[in-house]
Amino acid sequence: MKIEKVKNYNQKLLAVLGTIGAIFLVVGLIAFISILIREYRWSSYDDDETGILSDEKIETLQKENKREQVISFETPKLIDTLKSTYIIPVAHKNLNEKEDINGLLNAYSSSDEFYEKPDSRYSGGFYGAFHNVILYNANDGTNNKLFDSRVNFNDIKTEYFDKEILMLIKASEKDTYKDGVINLKDFKSLYIYSFSQNKMKKVGIDGMDVYNYKFINNSKNLVIGFGIDKNSDGQYEEHNEPTILKKYDFEKGLLTDIIDKKISVDLQKTLEGTEK
Repeated sequence: MKIEKVKNYNQKLLAVLGTIGAIFLVVGLIAFISILIREYRWSSYDDDETGILSDEKIETLQKENKREQVISFETPKLIDTLKSTYIIPVAHKNLNEKEDINGLLNAYSSSDEFYEKPDSRYSGGFYGAFHNVILYNANDGTNNKLFDSRVNFNDIKTEYFDKEILMLIKASEKDTYKDGVINLKDFKSLYIYSFSQNKMKKVGIDGMDVYNYKFINNSKNLVIGFGIDKNSDGQYEEHNEPTILKKYDFEKGLLTDIIDKKISVDLQKTLEGTEK
């Protein structure tokens, strides 16, 4: 009798543990799928259709007095609480068919109210398919555009320092890949806007792509990784093309090598076996 009770107890315990394990498995699977969906959405901003049309395509459309893309405003993001300074990312929408340039521009999608999560000011990142940013002061109602030229980007970063806020954008401005679209497949430069100086700096090297960047500890200076286009196809491919590192001095606006050139040469010779 006792053996039968123990057996029943063990069966019930196994059933409970099995149920709990199944619940954890389902929850974990849902969380994993959610992360994959989010990563896919972010990476999908690199698709051709999210870019702006190349200068060549624009010239052709202008001759026809037509357009294929229209501007669209995103929800304002609070950047500076004390000065009530917002940024408004300017996106673009692809029309289903061409329309006359002189037609009504009715593609605005701006929000009727400013919505901000309490801690979103410090999140430091906004994602989308953008080609400009509006700097908006809610106190006096003034607004200015950040870029005067045609650019494309999908990521806006903000960094907070003592008495300074920097906005960083990796943007493409030329169709270097020659696919008819200016998007993230093309070479990018790093644009750094200072809210204290109301000034923007452009950091880039001709024929190279700004692949990544990182602030040096307790400093406004950066380490920037530049992608080298080895096959000269106008696109940096991270899987089989190398990067070099440069230090950017924010105050002086200068790029300098981080790795000594002799060390770089020695490392390459060691790798290829020409130096033993």
